[in-house]
Amino acid sequence: MLERPDGGNLLDTAREVLLKELLPHLPEAQRFHARMVANAMVIARREAVADQGPALAALRACMDAPTADPGDLLQRLAHAIRAGAHDPGAPAHAPVAAALLALTRLRCGISAPKALGKAG
Repeated sequence: MLERPDGGNLLDTAREVLLKELLPHLPEAQRFHARMVANAMVIARREAVADQGPALAALRACMDAPTADPGDLLQRLAHAIRAGAHDPGAPAHAPVAAALLALTRLRCGISAPKALGKAG
């Protein structure tokens, strides 16, 4: 985005105001909900800046679908996995396992980066 503040900066600012300015004044019963909102904001921020390209490219390559829609691609992959097409020993097992690992790291980096040893 060429203009400042961009969406990410707005999320960061709103989250900071929520946690530092508003949270201390909320009744105890509502603080949990405010923290949930703050957590959703930081996840949305990480998702907005995450580079999904490598994981999506790996998925498209292993499914031989270079232009597939991500949602359709995941449905096709799930169906193929259920059918046993990517079981250990199958020729496509290693590339699919690598693509799923890339996807898992991407998703974990967005929703729970501490699980990957990264600061959130």
